[in-house]
Amino acid sequence: MSEENAQQLESYLKDHYAGGVAALELIKHSIETHRGTPLAAFFEELHAEVKADHEQLHNLMTALGFDASGVRNAGAWMAEKLSRAKVGFSGGKGNELGLLQALEGLSLGITGKRLLWGALRTVQKSSPMLQQTDFELLEKRATEQLDRVEAERLAAAETALRSS
Repeated sequence: MSEENAQQLESYLKDHYAGGVAALELIKHSIETHRGTPLAAFFEELHAEVKADHEQLHNLMTALGFDASGVRNAGAWMAEKLSRAKVGFSGGKGNELGLLQALEGLSLGITGKRLLWGALRTVQKSSPMLQQTDFELLEKRATEQLDRVEAERLAAAETALRSS
């Protein structure tokens, strides 16, 4: 891999890693917001899976000699906090639209993660480190996560957007 390609790969992975920081924060907030409901259990399971994927990405970056970007991660963390104000995600009864928008944000993030794994699978032969990871399995897991989030998103849309 050329130096230029290595730099591009590093930047690409750091961007996705920062996105994972924001997703994990959003999921943690969703767990707290929906504590004591079936949605909390859904978000807890999703959190465990997304955290495992995030750790997988971190391990891959470490193996490739890339450090996580503190600036990107801090920016992602702040963006997640600001997004709560935008969607009014204070929780509680009557905030179905906030739940819908949070689930849509998670859908976008998981789609990005699935695309990341697919891109890495495509270039896997260019690096012995990349060859050690089962990107096909990671893509499949992201697709399964996306399907579950989509089911919850549609249920939230039904509640938030139906005509009275």
